[in-house]
Amino acid sequence: MLLIPCPWCGDRDETEFHYGGQAGVPYPAQPAELSDVDWGEYLFVRDNPKGKFAERWSHSAGCRRWFSIVRDTATHEIVR
Repeated sequence: MLLIPCPWCGDRDETEFHYGGQAGVPYPAQPAELSDVDWGEYLFVRDNPKGKFAERWSHSAGCRRWFSIVRDTATHEIVR
């Protein structure tokens, strides 16, 4: 079981959350000028490192707020 620290509700079981993907992905500066391939890369291609990784989570069964955490993908340790 993974305990995820919600900034508003405290530590909760991972079943209360929804994973939102990689954090810090910038929106394209000129979205109207992107090709279909570029849009596909923006929407679907993400980093998949072994180690510390910034992620977005939503506390869907609690306060319903979005927040970012850094989690080690090898050990699942969460760095606040």
